[in-house]
Amino acid sequence: MKSISLFIVTAYLALQGGLVVAQETVVAAADRAPVNDGLPNPGFTITKGDTAFVVTDPQVDFLSPEGVTWGVVGKSVTANNTVRNLEHLFKAAHDSGMPIFVSPHYYFPYDHNWKFEGALEVLMHSIHMFDRAGPLDLEGFDGSGADWLERYKPYINNDHTVVTSPHKIYGPDTNDLVLQLRKNGISKVVLAGMSANLCTESHLRELVEQGFEVMIVTDATAAAITEHYDGYAAALTNFRFIASRIDTTETIVSEIKAAF
Repeated sequence: MKSISLFIVTAYLALQGGLVVAQETVVAAADRAPVNDGLPNPGFTITKGDTAFVVTDPQVDFLSPEGVTWGVVGKSVTANNTVRNLEHLFKAAHDSGMPIFVSPHYYFPYDHNWKFEGALEVLMHSIHMFDRAGPLDLEGFDGSGADWLERYKPYINNDHTVVTSPHKIYGPDTNDLVLQLRKNGISKVVLAGMSANLCTESHLRELVEQGFEVMIVTDATAAAITEHYDGYAAALTNFRFIASRIDTTETIVSEIKAAF
C-alpha cells in the first residue's frame, strides 16, 4: 500500500455507483477543518435572524506586542494570523448586519483583593492584565491593555455592537452575555477571540450548557505557549469535542456574506 506521510488515509466501501471511495483523514488545525477524523460532524449553518458573532477579549493585552501577555501568546497569535482573521470576521459581520457581541475582560481595583485565585488568575493580577481605574472611570483606558485593539474599534464602538459587562475569570457565567443573546433572539453563535483555552473555551462550554448552538473559528483565536504547555493545542481538542463545528476564517467570512 502506498505510504502517505502527510495524512492518514482511511479506505471504506460506499454504495456510490458501485465504487470504492477512499477519503483521506484531515485532523483539525488552526488553518483547516477536520475531515473523516473519526468524530461526528453535527454541522452549523449561519442563518440570518438567529445567528450572532461573539468575540471574547479582543483587547491590547492579548493581541498586541505592547500587551502584557505577548511573551507567551505572541507565537500563537502570529502563527494563526489571529489579529488579521478577527478583523476579517468583524468586518464581514459589521458590513452584512450580522449581530456582534463582545464579552470583555476587565479588572477593577477591588478585584485585586480576592482571597484565593487559580494559577492564571494569580498571573493576570500580578501583571495587571486588563486593569481599569474603576467600573465608572475611563481614566487611562484609551490605548491601555484593557482597551480594544485600535483596528477593531470601528466595529465595536458604534450604536449596534453589544458590549457586555465584563467576565471576571474566564466564562460568561458572571456577565450578561447570555441575557443579551436571548433578548436579541439569538440561538446560534459563531465564536472567536482570546484566549483559546481559557475565555474562549469557557464561553463555548457555558453557551452550550445554556442551549446555544456554537461553532468556533479556529484561526481567529490563539493561546499561551510555554516551555511545558501548549494552550492552543489543548483548546483545539476540546473545540472539536464540544462545538457543533469548527472551521476557518476564510470559510466563515464567505458564509456570513452569503447568509446576510
